[in-house]
Amino acid sequence: MSATLIRNIDHLITMDDARRELRGVDVLIRDGVIAEIGENLTAPEAHVVEGRGCVGTPGLVNTHHHLYQTMTRAVPGAQDALLFGWLQRLYPIWGHMGPEEFHVSAQIGLAELALSGCTLSSDHLYLYPNGARLDDTIEAAKEIGLRFHPTRGAMSIGESKGGLPPDALVEDETAILEDCIRVIDAHHDASEGSMVRVGIAPCSPFSVSRDLMREAALLARDKGVMLHTHLAENEEDIAYSLANFGCRPGQYAEDLGWTGADVWHAHCVKLDGQEIDLFARTKTGVAHCPCSNCRLGSGIAPVRAMRDAGVPVGLGVDGSASNDAGNLMLEARQTMLLQRVNLGADAMSPREALEIATRGGADVLGRPDCGRIAVGKRADIALWDVTGVESAGSWDPAALLLAGPVRVRDLLVEGRIVVQNGILQTLDLPKSVERQNRFAQRLAEKL
Repeated sequence: MSATLIRNIDHLITMDDARRELRGVDVLIRDGVIAEIGENLTAPEAHVVEGRGCVGTPGLVNTHHHLYQTMTRAVPGAQDALLFGWLQRLYPIWGHMGPEEFHVSAQIGLAELALSGCTLSSDHLYLYPNGARLDDTIEAAKEIGLRFHPTRGAMSIGESKGGLPPDALVEDETAILEDCIRVIDAHHDASEGSMVRVGIAPCSPFSVSRDLMREAALLARDKGVMLHTHLAENEEDIAYSLANFGCRPGQYAEDLGWTGADVWHAHCVKLDGQEIDLFARTKTGVAHCPCSNCRLGSGIAPVRAMRDAGVPVGLGVDGSASNDAGNLMLEARQTMLLQRVNLGADAMSPREALEIATRGGADVLGRPDCGRIAVGKRADIALWDVTGVESAGSWDPAALLLAGPVRVRDLLVEGRIVVQNGILQTLDLPKSVERQNRFAQRLAEKL
C-alpha cells in the first residue's frame, strides 16, 4: 500500500460540501485516495511532502481544450481575427499535422496545465489529418500523469456543403461513429478514480449535420459516456443558427437531445435567459473560457446569471491558438475580473472563482470523486507557495486569485507527484519543447 503524508499545510481550502478552510493541517493519502485530514497525523511508511508556507487546494479542472493547438500559437493572420476568420486561417495549417505533432502538442499542453495546478483535463479533438488518432493524445496524458477526459470530436460538413472547414478536413459520418465506438471500447473507464474517460464531441453546429448530432447523442447514451460541443460562442454563431436552423442554439441543442447532466457545452457566451433556464432545469453543463472569449472578442459569458440559476459551470483554457496560454489559475482570475467589470466589484469573490475552477469543473465532467479535498475522494491536490513576492503583504493568503502565484509548487494526481518544487517530474520538458518548436517551424515552412 502506497502512502503520502502532506504535513503542516498553512491553509487548506477543501472545497468539500461544507466549504471548510483548515489551518495547520496534514493530509494522509493511501493508494490514491484521501484517507485522513487532521493535525499531527502519523504514518511511518509514508512519503512526506512538506506543506509549510503553502495554501493547499484541490487540483484545478480544465473542462475545455484543444491540445493540438499548442503547435500554432500566435500565428500571423490569426492574431486579430474573429472566430470564423480565425478558423479559416488555421484550418489549412492544422491539415498538415500528423500523429507526431498531435502527440507532442498534447504533451506540451498538458505539461503547461500541470504547472498551473491542473490535475484533470478534458480535450476536444475534432480533426484527424494524416493518420492522427485520439489515441495519440491519450498516450501523452498517460506520460504526463494527468487525469484525462478526451473527447472524440468530428467535422462532417465542409465548405462545399455550406460548412466552415475545408472539405479535406471533414470525415464521413458513419466512419466518425465507428471510431467513437472504437476509442470508447479501447480507453473509456467508468470506474471511480478512473484516469481516462472518453466523450463524444461533434465540433459545432456549423461543421456537422443534424443527423450526426442526433446519432452522437444516441450513441453516447448507449455507451454511458458524456457529450460535448461548442455552442453560442459569439454573434456569428447565433446568426448562423438562426439562418440555418431557424432557432437559437439552446433550442437546437434541446431538439437534438443535447441537454442533460451528461452534456456540457463550451463557451455559451451568448445564451439568453430562456437558454440559461433550460440548462439549469436540465443540469446541462457549461465550460466557461474567459481568456479565449476575450482574445477572440466574443464577449463576456453570463456566468453570474448561470450560477445563480443553478447551471453547472466549470472553466476551460480553450485552444492554445485562441488564448494563447494554458494556465488555469489565470482563467480563474479572469473569470472573477470579467464578472466584476460587467456587474460590479461584488459580482464574484476569489473563492467562488476558485470553486468554479475546482469542484465546479469536476462536477461538469461528472467527477464527484475529484475537485474537493475530503476523506474518500481522489488525492488530486495542488500546493501553492505563498512565501514569494506575489503574496508578500497579503492579509489573506487563501485569496490566491487576488494575490498569489499562478504556478504550482507541488502537484499530486491520484497521490502521485507530478510537479515537485515547480518542476515537472514525469517528462523531459525541455526536450519536448525543442521537439514542438522544430515541428512548428516545419509547419511554417510548408506554408
